[in-house]
Amino acid sequence: MTAVDRLAGRESELAAIDDFLTGVRSGTGRALALRGEPGAGKTALLLRAAERAAPVRVLRATGAEPESQMAFAALHQLLRPVSGLVDALPEAQREAVRGALGLAAPPGGQDRFLVSAGVLSLLAEAAVPDGLVCVVDDFQWVDRASADALLFAARRLGADGVGLLFAARDTAEARHALKDVPGLTVAGLAAADAARVLAARSAVPPVPDVAALVAAATGGNPLALRETAGLLTPEQLTGRAPLPDPLPVGDGIGAVYGEQIARLPADTRLVLLVAALEGLGDLRLVLRAAARLGAAADALESAEAAGLLDVEPTGIRFRHPLIRSAVHAGASAADRRAVHRALAAESEEAGDTGRRARHRAEAALGPDEDIAAELAAAADLDRARGGYADAARTLVRAADLTPDRRTRSRRLKDAAVAAWLGGRPGQARSSLAAAREAAGDGGPSADITQLGGRFELHSGDAAEALRTFLTAAEQAAEQAAEQTAGQIAEQTAEAILPILADAAEAASYVGDTDAAVLIGRRAEALPDPGDPADAFLRDVLIGTGALQGGDRRGGAGRLRRALDAVPDDGFDAVHLLWAAAAASLLGEGDAAARFGARAGRVARVSGMVGTLPVVLESTATAERMNSAFALSAALSEEGLALARETGIANSAAAHLANLAVCAAVRGDETDARAYAHEALAIAIPHRLGLRVGVASYALGLLDLGLGRFEQAHERLTALTTAGPGAGHPAAVWGSTADRVEAAVGAGDLDAARAAVGFLERWSANATSPRSQALLARCRALVAEDGAAPDLLRRSLDLLDTDSAAAYDRARTALLLGERLRRERRVGEARPHLRHAAEAFGRLGAVPWERRALGELRAAGEAGDRAEPAALATLTSQELRIARLVAEGLPNRDVAARLFLSTRTVEYHLYKVYPKLGVTSRTELARLLTQPPT
Repeated sequence: MTAVDRLAGRESELAAIDDFLTGVRSGTGRALALRGEPGAGKTALLLRAAERAAPVRVLRATGAEPESQMAFAALHQLLRPVSGLVDALPEAQREAVRGALGLAAPPGGQDRFLVSAGVLSLLAEAAVPDGLVCVVDDFQWVDRASADALLFAARRLGADGVGLLFAARDTAEARHALKDVPGLTVAGLAAADAARVLAARSAVPPVPDVAALVAAATGGNPLALRETAGLLTPEQLTGRAPLPDPLPVGDGIGAVYGEQIARLPADTRLVLLVAALEGLGDLRLVLRAAARLGAAADALESAEAAGLLDVEPTGIRFRHPLIRSAVHAGASAADRRAVHRALAAESEEAGDTGRRARHRAEAALGPDEDIAAELAAAADLDRARGGYADAARTLVRAADLTPDRRTRSRRLKDAAVAAWLGGRPGQARSSLAAAREAAGDGGPSADITQLGGRFELHSGDAAEALRTFLTAAEQAAEQAAEQTAGQIAEQTAEAILPILADAAEAASYVGDTDAAVLIGRRAEALPDPGDPADAFLRDVLIGTGALQGGDRRGGAGRLRRALDAVPDDGFDAVHLLWAAAAASLLGEGDAAARFGARAGRVARVSGMVGTLPVVLESTATAERMNSAFALSAALSEEGLALARETGIANSAAAHLANLAVCAAVRGDETDARAYAHEALAIAIPHRLGLRVGVASYALGLLDLGLGRFEQAHERLTALTTAGPGAGHPAAVWGSTADRVEAAVGAGDLDAARAAVGFLERWSANATSPRSQALLARCRALVAEDGAAPDLLRRSLDLLDTDSAAAYDRARTALLLGERLRRERRVGEARPHLRHAAEAFGRLGAVPWERRALGELRAAGEAGDRAEPAALATLTSQELRIARLVAEGLPNRDVAARLFLSTRTVEYHLYKVYPKLGVTSRTELARLLTQPPT
C-alpha cells in the first residue's frame, strides 16, 4: 500500500499538520497531539509530517512498553542526535541533561524540573537555524521522566521555532497526560474513504455494499480495513459469497497477528519474543539473547520475511505495536521468564545494571532480596538523574520483591517520596499507605509519619498535618530514647527539630497559637544544636511560641537573636523563609519582605523547583509589600503554574490569594473576586487559616479602595471575630491598617481605636521605619483633628527613608491631603494629594488614584490621570525577565532561573526594550532599580 493510500481520507488531519509546520517554520513554538485507537493511522501522519518538515530539522522517538519504566529512555532516543549541543546550555541545566542522558554522572538528587528546563533549552539550540520538530510516537508508552520533560517544554514553547508532535492511543490516561497540548482526534474513515483503502489492498475491488459493510464493521479503522481486506476472498469482496461472521476486526486485529505468529517456526517465535521484551530494538543484544536460548541464527530472517518486523542498521522495529502485543500475549509465562533471564544475563555483560535488574525482576517467581536490592539501586540512579516518577514505580516493584517487612516499608516510603517529587501525589499517598501497612506491629517510623504530614500540609488538611507532625515528634523522641546514653542528646535534636519546624509551619497555616506555644516549649527542651542554621531555627520556634503565648518581651528577644544570626550568605531558602516569618511576628513587614525576596533568589539559583512554589509565596508577598504589584502578580502567576504542575494545592491557594490582593489594589473587581473565591475553595476545606485570611482580606481591600467603607469594615472585622480564617495572627496584623481606615470611614471609631491598640501591642518590639510609620498613620486616623496632621507628617517622614514603600507613602499622603482639605488648608493639601494621585497612577492602583484625583479637584486643582509606570506595559513574563536582567544576570542565567530557553529570553527582551524606551542592559537596570515614587 502506498503512502497516499495510507492517508486516504485524512485531508483535515494533514491540513492541521501543515498549519503546525508552518508555525514552526515561522519561528513560533507549537505542540500538537494526535489521539486515536490502534491502527487509526497516527504513525502514517507522523511520517508524513516528517517528510513535509523541510527545511526544519526532525528528531524522532517511539515509546516502547518494555522501556516505559526506565527513566529518560525515550528522551535519550530523541535527543541523541543533538547531544553535542548540550555544552551550550546554562551550567545547572547542562549537568542535569548530561546526567539524564547518561553522558555524565548525574549531579545527584536534582529536581526533575531542572532536567525539563534543560531539555527545553536543548530543543531551542537544536532549532537553530531553521526550526525543529520532535516527532514522538506511542506516547502512551514513553517513560514518565521523558514525558514530564517534553510536556514541560510543550507548556513553555515561545519564539524558539520548536514543534512537538505527539501520537498516542486515545485512552483516559493519555488524555490526562496530554490535557495541556492541543489535540487532534484521528477517527475512523468515512465509508467512501474506507472503500478506497479496501480497494488498494484487496485482490479485486469490493462492490459498494461489501465496502460499506466492512467499513461499518471496522469502524473505518485503516489497519483493520487493510488486514480484513487481505483475508477476504474475491467472491466475498464481490458479494458472490457471504462475509465471515464476525469479521476479524476490532480486538480481532491482535488475533490476526496472533494467528500469523502461531504459524511461524518455534525459533522465529522465540526471537520475536526476545525482541518484544528487549524493547530497545538493539539488534546485537536481541541476537545474543536469542542465541543464548538456542534460537537458530537465521530465525530473525524468518520473522522479517513474514513482514512482522523490519531489521535496519539502527536496530529492530516491529511493523506495528500490536504485533509486539500479540507476541507477548501468545507466549507462556514460563517462556517470558526465560527470555527475561537471558536478557538480564546479556545486560550484565553489557554493563547495564539497571536493565539487568528490571529483567531479573520480571523473571522472579517470588520475593528475592538480592533482586529487590538491585532494583532499589537502579531506582537510586533514576532519582539522581531527576527521574522521580519512574524511580517510584521501580521502588514499588522492589518492595513487592522484598521479604523483610521493615525493609519493604522503607522502600515504599522512598517510593512515596519519589512519586511526590515526580508530581504524582496520588501515587505518593498510595505508596505511603502501603509503607504504613508494611511496617507491621511495631508501627510506622517517625519519618514515615512525618512524610504523611508533609503530603497533608502541601495538598490536604493543614490541621491534620499539624496533628501528624506532633505525633511524629513524639515517635522520634521515643526512638531517640532507645539509643545509647551517649547518642541521645545529639540524635534527639537532629531527629526532632525538623519535625517541630514542620509542625510550626502547619500551625502557622492554621493559625493555631496553642500549638505554636507547645512547639516552642518542645524546641526549648532540646539540647543546643551545634549547627548555626539549626540553632537559628530553634530560636525562631522558641521565640514564636513565647510571643504567641503572651511573653512578648521574651519571645521578641529570642526572635531578635535569631534574626541577628542570619548570615549575609549561606542560608538556604527554607531558613530564609523562617527569617521572614520571624520578622513578621516582630511587626517588621519591610524586613520580612527582604528575607522573602532573598529566599526566592536562593531557590532559583539552587534549582529547588519542588520548593520554589512555596518560596514564591513569600517572594510574591514581599514584592507586594514593597509596592511592586505587577511583579508580585507575575511571581504568583509563576508560582501558581508550578504549584499546579507539582500538585501542591495549598501553595496554589496562597498564590491565588495574593493575586486577589493585587487585583484588589488595581480595582479589578472581576479578577479579585474570581481569585479570592478560587483560593477560598481550596483553603476552607483544607483549614488553611492564613490563606483564608489573605483571600478575605483581598475582598475587604477591594471594598475599601472602591469607597465601600461599611462593607470593607464588615469584611475586615470578620477576620478577627468569626469565620474559617478568623483570628489568624498574620492575617489580623496584615489587615490592621486597612481595618482602621475602614472603621473610620464607616463611622465606627470604637472599633478603629481597638484596632490601633492591637497594632500598638503587636509593634511594641518593631524598630523598622515602616512599622513605625504605619502605626503613626493609624494613630492619626483616630486622633483629634489638631494632632492628626502632625502624626501623618511623621509617617511620611519615616517612609521617606524607605524606597520600597511607595504605596504606603501614597496612602498616607492621601489621608493627610484629605484631612488638610477638610480643615480648609487647601494650599497645604494640594501637594500631598497631587503626589498621591501620581504615585497611585504609576502603581496601577486605579481606585486609589480616582479617589486622590477627586480630592484634588475638590481642593481646586484639575488633576489628570498619570501615565502608568513603564513597567505596567510589560507582560508577566517580560517583567520577570526584565527584573533578572536588571540584577546583572546574563540571558543564559535568566533562562535557567525562569525555566525558559535562552532564545525565549532574547525574544522577550527584544520586545521589552522599546516598551520601556531603553536601548541597553545598563539603562534597563537603572530604570528597574529606581525606587517607586
